[in-house]
Amino acid sequence: MEFSVLLTIVQGLVVGVTLMVPGMSGGTMAMVLGAYENLIKAVSSFFRHPKKSVIFLAAFAVPALAGMVLLAQPLLDLISRFEKPMMYLFMGAVAGSIPLIYKKVQVKRLNWKFFLYLAIGIFIVIAVGNIPSGLFGGNGLTGLASYVIQIIGGIIVAVALVLPGISVSYMLVLMDLYEPTMRALSRMDVIALMPLIIGCILGIILITRLLEYFMKNRPFATYLIILGFIIGSVATVFPGVPSAGQLPVCAALFAGGFVIIYALSRKEEALEAAMARKKSF
Repeated sequence: MEFSVLLTIVQGLVVGVTLMVPGMSGGTMAMVLGAYENLIKAVSSFFRHPKKSVIFLAAFAVPALAGMVLLAQPLLDLISRFEKPMMYLFMGAVAGSIPLIYKKVQVKRLNWKFFLYLAIGIFIVIAVGNIPSGLFGGNGLTGLASYVIQIIGGIIVAVALVLPGISVSYMLVLMDLYEPTMRALSRMDVIALMPLIIGCILGIILITRLLEYFMKNRPFATYLIILGFIIGSVATVFPGVPSAGQLPVCAALFAGGFVIIYALSRKEEALEAAMARKKSF
Protein backbone atom coordinates (compact mmCIF):
# COMPACT_ATOMS: atom_id res chain seq x y z
CA MET A 1 0.00 0.00 0.00
CA GLU A 2 1.73 3.15 -1.26
CA PHE A 3 0.14 6.58 -0.85
CA SER A 4 0.71 10.31 -0.55
CA VAL A 5 -0.61 11.74 2.75
CA LEU A 6 -1.59 15.09 1.19
CA LEU A 7 -3.42 13.42 -1.70
CA THR A 8 -5.17 11.07 0.75
CA ILE A 9 -6.39 14.05 2.83
CA VAL A 10 -7.89 15.66 -0.28
CA GLN A 11 -9.48 12.35 -1.32
CA GLY A 12 -11.01 11.90 2.14
CA LEU A 13 -12.42 15.44 2.16
CA VAL A 14 -14.08 15.04 -1.23
CA VAL A 15 -15.53 11.62 -0.36
CA GLY A 16 -16.88 12.99 2.93
CA VAL A 17 -18.52 15.97 1.21
CA THR A 18 -20.38 13.74 -1.26
CA LEU A 19 -21.09 10.86 1.14
CA MET A 20 -24.42 12.17 2.44
CA VAL A 21 -25.74 13.33 -0.94
CA PRO A 22 -28.73 11.11 -1.87
CA GLY A 23 -27.87 8.97 -4.89
CA MET A 24 -24.10 9.48 -4.61
CA SER A 25 -21.87 6.59 -3.55
CA GLY A 26 -18.88 7.00 -1.25
CA GLY A 27 -17.34 3.88 -2.77
CA THR A 28 -17.75 5.28 -6.28
CA MET A 29 -16.16 8.57 -5.28
CA ALA A 30 -13.26 6.74 -3.58
CA MET A 31 -12.79 4.70 -6.77
CA VAL A 32 -13.09 7.84 -8.91
CA LEU A 33 -10.36 9.56 -6.87
CA GLY A 34 -8.05 6.53 -6.79
CA ALA A 35 -8.32 5.84 -3.05
CA TYR A 36 -10.44 2.70 -3.24
CA GLU A 37 -7.83 -0.06 -3.34
CA ASN A 38 -5.75 1.56 -0.60
CA LEU A 39 -8.85 1.78 1.61
CA ILE A 40 -9.58 -1.91 1.11
CA LYS A 41 -5.97 -2.87 1.84
CA ALA A 42 -5.71 -0.59 4.88
CA VAL A 43 -8.75 -2.16 6.54
CA SER A 44 -8.21 -5.80 5.53
CA SER A 45 -4.48 -5.80 6.42
CA PHE A 46 -4.82 -3.61 9.54
CA PHE A 47 -3.26 -6.13 11.92
CA ARG A 48 -0.49 -7.08 9.47
CA HIS A 49 0.59 -3.48 8.82
CA PRO A 50 -0.93 -1.47 11.71
CA LYS A 51 1.30 1.63 11.50
CA LYS A 52 0.83 2.22 7.78
CA SER A 53 -2.89 1.40 7.98
CA VAL A 54 -3.47 3.81 10.89
CA ILE A 55 -1.67 6.66 9.09
CA PHE A 56 -3.64 6.10 5.89
CA LEU A 57 -7.02 5.66 7.59
CA ALA A 58 -6.48 8.75 9.80
CA ALA A 59 -5.40 10.84 6.79
CA PHE A 60 -8.54 9.72 4.95
CA ALA A 61 -11.17 9.46 7.70
CA VAL A 62 -10.58 12.74 9.59
CA PRO A 63 -11.02 14.96 6.49
CA ALA A 64 -13.94 12.77 5.39
CA LEU A 65 -15.69 13.35 8.72
CA ALA A 66 -14.92 17.08 8.49
CA GLY A 67 -16.37 17.15 4.97
CA MET A 68 -19.55 15.39 6.15
CA VAL A 69 -20.07 17.73 9.11
CA LEU A 70 -18.99 21.06 7.61
CA LEU A 71 -19.56 20.90 3.86
CA ALA A 72 -22.25 18.28 3.10
CA GLN A 73 -25.13 20.66 3.88
CA PRO A 74 -23.84 23.52 1.66
CA LEU A 75 -23.43 20.96 -1.14
CA LEU A 76 -26.99 19.72 -0.59
CA ASP A 77 -28.17 23.35 -0.78
CA LEU A 78 -26.34 23.78 -4.10
CA ILE A 79 -27.96 20.61 -5.44
CA SER A 80 -31.36 21.86 -4.26
CA ARG A 81 -30.91 25.13 -6.16
CA PHE A 82 -29.08 23.80 -9.23
CA GLU A 83 -30.03 20.13 -9.36
CA LYS A 84 -29.42 19.29 -13.01
CA PRO A 85 -26.07 21.14 -13.44
CA MET A 86 -24.69 19.64 -10.19
CA MET A 87 -25.86 16.12 -11.08
CA TYR A 88 -24.26 16.42 -14.52
CA LEU A 89 -21.01 17.46 -12.82
CA PHE A 90 -21.16 14.31 -10.66
CA MET A 91 -22.05 12.15 -13.67
CA GLY A 92 -19.05 13.53 -15.56
CA ALA A 93 -16.79 12.82 -12.59
CA VAL A 94 -18.01 9.23 -12.36
CA ALA A 95 -17.67 8.75 -16.13
CA GLY A 96 -14.10 10.09 -15.94
CA SER A 97 -13.10 7.14 -13.73
CA ILE A 98 -14.39 4.47 -16.13
CA PRO A 99 -11.26 4.31 -18.39
CA LEU A 100 -9.01 3.65 -15.36
CA ILE A 101 -11.24 0.88 -14.00
CA TYR A 102 -11.59 -0.67 -17.46
CA LYS A 103 -7.79 -0.77 -17.63
CA LYS A 104 -7.67 -2.68 -14.32
CA VAL A 105 -9.94 -5.37 -15.81
CA GLN A 106 -7.19 -6.17 -18.36
CA VAL A 107 -9.62 -7.34 -21.03
CA LYS A 108 -7.86 -9.43 -23.65
CA ARG A 109 -10.98 -10.08 -25.71
CA LEU A 110 -14.70 -9.44 -25.40
CA ASN A 111 -16.73 -12.56 -24.58
CA TRP A 112 -20.00 -13.48 -22.88
CA LYS A 113 -18.38 -13.35 -19.41
CA PHE A 114 -17.41 -9.70 -19.95
CA PHE A 115 -21.02 -8.68 -20.65
CA LEU A 116 -22.44 -10.98 -17.94
CA TYR A 117 -20.31 -9.57 -15.11
CA LEU A 118 -20.88 -6.01 -16.32
CA ALA A 119 -24.65 -6.60 -16.45
CA ILE A 120 -24.64 -8.11 -12.93
CA GLY A 121 -23.04 -4.95 -11.51
CA ILE A 122 -25.43 -2.62 -13.36
CA PHE A 123 -28.46 -4.70 -12.33
CA ILE A 124 -27.54 -4.76 -8.62
CA VAL A 125 -27.14 -0.96 -8.40
CA ILE A 126 -30.36 -0.23 -10.31
CA ALA A 127 -32.26 -2.85 -8.27
CA VAL A 128 -31.04 -1.33 -4.98
CA GLY A 129 -32.02 2.12 -6.24
CA ASN A 130 -35.59 0.92 -6.82
CA ILE A 131 -36.22 -0.55 -3.36
CA PRO A 132 -39.10 1.42 -1.76
CA SER A 133 -37.90 3.96 0.80
CA GLY A 134 -38.79 3.41 4.45
CA LEU A 135 -39.06 -0.35 3.85
CA PHE A 136 -37.65 -1.30 7.25
CA GLY A 137 -39.56 1.25 9.30
CA GLY A 138 -36.53 2.06 11.48
CA ASN A 139 -37.85 5.44 12.61
CA GLY A 140 -40.93 3.97 14.29
CA LEU A 141 -39.04 1.51 16.49
CA THR A 142 -37.99 2.13 20.09
CA GLY A 143 -35.92 0.44 22.79
CA LEU A 144 -33.91 -2.69 21.96
CA ALA A 145 -35.55 -3.03 18.53
CA SER A 146 -34.29 0.45 17.64
CA TYR A 147 -30.69 -0.46 18.59
CA VAL A 148 -30.88 -3.73 16.64
CA ILE A 149 -32.21 -2.02 13.49
CA GLN A 150 -29.45 0.62 13.78
CA ILE A 151 -26.74 -2.07 14.05
CA ILE A 152 -28.23 -3.82 11.01
CA GLY A 153 -28.38 -0.41 9.37
CA GLY A 154 -24.68 0.06 10.13
CA ILE A 155 -23.84 -3.24 8.43
CA ILE A 156 -25.89 -2.21 5.38
CA VAL A 157 -24.18 1.20 5.42
CA ALA A 158 -20.84 -0.66 5.40
CA VAL A 159 -21.92 -2.43 2.20
CA ALA A 160 -22.76 0.94 0.66
CA LEU A 161 -19.48 2.44 1.90
CA VAL A 162 -17.34 -0.36 0.51
CA LEU A 163 -19.12 -1.16 -2.75
CA PRO A 164 -19.04 1.54 -5.45
CA GLY A 165 -22.35 2.63 -6.93
CA ILE A 166 -24.47 2.14 -3.80
CA SER A 167 -25.44 5.33 -1.98
CA VAL A 168 -24.95 5.44 1.80
CA SER A 169 -27.58 8.13 2.18
CA TYR A 170 -30.10 6.17 0.11
CA MET A 171 -29.56 3.05 2.22
CA LEU A 172 -30.25 5.15 5.32
CA VAL A 173 -33.43 6.45 3.66
CA LEU A 174 -34.53 2.85 2.99
CA MET A 175 -34.25 2.09 6.70
CA ASP A 176 -35.85 5.36 7.84
CA LEU A 177 -32.53 6.26 9.47
CA TYR A 178 -31.49 9.19 7.25
CA GLU A 179 -33.07 12.04 9.24
CA PRO A 180 -32.09 10.79 12.74
CA THR A 181 -28.54 10.12 11.49
CA MET A 182 -28.25 13.61 9.98
CA ARG A 183 -29.61 15.15 13.21
CA ALA A 184 -27.13 13.18 15.32
CA LEU A 185 -24.27 14.16 12.99
CA SER A 186 -25.20 17.84 13.14
CA ARG A 187 -25.20 17.68 16.97
CA MET A 188 -22.12 15.39 17.06
CA ASP A 189 -24.22 13.06 19.25
CA VAL A 190 -21.83 10.08 19.44
CA ILE A 191 -24.09 8.11 21.84
CA ALA A 192 -27.01 8.21 19.39
CA LEU A 193 -24.70 7.18 16.54
CA MET A 194 -22.96 4.35 18.46
CA PRO A 195 -25.20 1.41 17.33
CA LEU A 196 -24.84 2.54 13.70
CA ILE A 197 -21.07 2.90 14.14
CA ILE A 198 -20.75 -0.59 15.70
CA GLY A 199 -22.69 -2.18 12.84
CA CYS A 200 -20.66 -0.21 10.31
CA ILE A 201 -17.32 -1.34 11.77
CA LEU A 202 -18.42 -5.01 11.83
CA GLY A 203 -19.65 -4.78 8.25
CA ILE A 204 -16.54 -3.04 6.94
CA ILE A 205 -14.19 -5.63 8.48
CA LEU A 206 -16.13 -8.51 6.93
CA ILE A 207 -16.76 -6.97 3.50
CA THR A 208 -13.25 -5.58 2.93
CA ARG A 209 -11.70 -8.98 3.66
CA LEU A 210 -14.02 -10.64 1.17
CA LEU A 211 -13.47 -7.93 -1.43
CA GLU A 212 -9.67 -8.05 -1.12
CA TYR A 213 -9.79 -11.83 -1.59
CA PHE A 214 -11.85 -11.50 -4.78
CA MET A 215 -9.69 -8.65 -6.08
CA LYS A 216 -6.61 -10.87 -5.71
CA ASN A 217 -8.09 -14.16 -6.86
CA ARG A 218 -10.89 -13.13 -9.26
CA PRO A 219 -9.77 -9.73 -10.58
CA PHE A 220 -11.50 -10.04 -13.98
CA ALA A 221 -14.96 -10.72 -12.54
CA THR A 222 -14.52 -8.41 -9.52
CA TYR A 223 -13.42 -5.32 -11.45
CA LEU A 224 -16.04 -5.87 -14.15
CA ILE A 225 -18.82 -6.05 -11.54
CA ILE A 226 -17.38 -2.91 -9.89
CA LEU A 227 -17.35 -1.24 -13.33
CA GLY A 228 -21.00 -2.27 -13.65
CA PHE A 229 -21.70 -0.70 -10.25
CA ILE A 230 -20.19 2.57 -11.42
CA ILE A 231 -22.01 2.60 -14.78
CA GLY A 232 -25.22 1.81 -12.91
CA SER A 233 -24.58 4.64 -10.47
CA VAL A 234 -24.54 7.11 -13.37
CA ALA A 235 -28.04 5.92 -14.26
CA THR A 236 -29.30 6.26 -10.68
CA VAL A 237 -28.24 9.92 -10.39
CA PHE A 238 -29.41 10.89 -13.92
CA PRO A 239 -31.67 13.92 -13.29
CA GLY A 240 -33.33 13.94 -16.72
CA VAL A 241 -32.66 15.88 -19.92
CA PRO A 242 -31.88 19.55 -19.18
CA SER A 243 -33.87 22.38 -20.72
CA ALA A 244 -32.45 24.26 -23.70
CA GLY A 245 -31.26 27.05 -21.37
CA GLN A 246 -29.49 24.64 -19.02
CA LEU A 247 -28.05 22.37 -21.72
CA PRO A 248 -24.77 24.28 -22.34
CA VAL A 249 -24.05 24.57 -18.60
CA CYS A 250 -24.85 20.90 -17.95
CA ALA A 251 -22.72 19.80 -20.91
CA ALA A 252 -19.81 21.98 -19.78
CA LEU A 253 -20.02 20.69 -16.20
CA PHE A 254 -20.22 17.08 -17.37
CA ALA A 255 -17.15 17.59 -19.55
CA GLY A 256 -15.35 19.44 -16.74
CA GLY A 257 -16.08 16.65 -14.24
CA PHE A 258 -14.88 14.03 -16.73
CA VAL A 259 -11.64 15.85 -17.57
CA ILE A 260 -10.76 16.62 -13.94
CA ILE A 261 -11.27 13.05 -12.70
CA TYR A 262 -9.63 11.50 -15.76
CA ALA A 263 -6.59 13.74 -15.23
CA LEU A 264 -6.51 12.90 -11.50
CA SER A 265 -6.70 9.17 -12.26
CA ARG A 266 -3.77 9.47 -14.68
CA LYS A 267 -1.83 11.38 -12.05
CA GLU A 268 -2.65 8.69 -9.49
CA GLU A 269 -1.38 6.03 -11.90
CA ALA A 270 1.85 7.97 -12.42
CA LEU A 271 2.28 8.41 -8.64
CA GLU A 272 1.76 4.68 -8.01
CA ALA A 273 4.25 3.80 -10.77
CA ALA A 274 6.83 6.24 -9.34
CA MET A 275 6.42 4.80 -5.83
CA ALA A 276 6.72 1.25 -7.19
CA ARG A 277 9.98 2.16 -8.99
CA LYS A 278 11.32 3.85 -5.86
CA LYS A 279 10.48 0.78 -3.79
CA SER A 280 12.23 -1.55 -6.26
CA PHE A 281 15.58 0.25 -5.83
